[in-house]
Amino acid sequence: MARQLSGSELAGFIKERQAYQVRNLRQEHSIVPKLVIFVPQGADDVIKKYVDLKRAYASDVLIDIDVVVCPDEDMSRKIDASNADPTTHGIIVQLPLVDPSLTDNIVSHIAPEKDVDGLSPGSHYISATAQAIDWLLSGYNVDLKGKKIAIVGQGRLVGKPLTNMWLSQGLAVRALDIDSKDTDRVLVKSDIIISAVGTPRLITNERVPKNAVVIDAGTASEDGAIVGDVDDAVRDRKDVSITPKIGGVGPMTIAVMFDHVIQAALRQAGKL
Repeated sequence: MARQLSGSELAGFIKERQAYQVRNLRQEHSIVPKLVIFVPQGADDVIKKYVDLKRAYASDVLIDIDVVVCPDEDMSRKIDASNADPTTHGIIVQLPLVDPSLTDNIVSHIAPEKDVDGLSPGSHYISATAQAIDWLLSGYNVDLKGKKIAIVGQGRLVGKPLTNMWLSQGLAVRALDIDSKDTDRVLVKSDIIISAVGTPRLITNERVPKNAVVIDAGTASEDGAIVGDVDDAVRDRKDVSITPKIGGVGPMTIAVMFDHVIQAALRQAGKL
């Protein structure tokens, strides 16, 4: 079996530190960190599962959480109200919306200092998922310097912000999207492959070179289950290091997002 890069394991260590920080905020500063999650009305079971995971994490670290379910057309107004609430430290929109064409407009309403997912223009935070991937690789001592890195998918949630972050660090990153003509050639020569497309079985065995590090950050719903981009045959190999089907990037993304909530609360307390 492949070497597992478990986000769940690393998130457990991060959670211990966060719980201590939140206790200190509550006891020493009477500040209760709070996250508000806006969920589109009619969200499917996959979206509800993501929200439930965030609820459970918030409970473990004593962060308050409000879930606001509303139609897309009411979301901007309600976000504005949360922006004005000093007891709210973080705001996220659980995507996708019923009408995806409204995404940019709605997300742009989140105040930059409260955009803990890192999606609004001028956000004070980097994309939570992009940072989660960076933390995950660092946690398993994967050195990115001098490595050939391929990032498949250039969406606003993962691929584009991760590409920009690593390019700014001087890393050798090749960004690939649906229009790329040389995807196969690039992948088979890469040391590290990040896939964030949302297309099941996109990353096949033939595309993954020997001893590669593979991060599966893609999510799609297939027969009611959440599936990633990487074909199961890749996970059967002994030479690769890869995130597990469950407990990879997702738990780390939640940990990073709540880290941003805590940072916002610390700033309110004058500690950052």
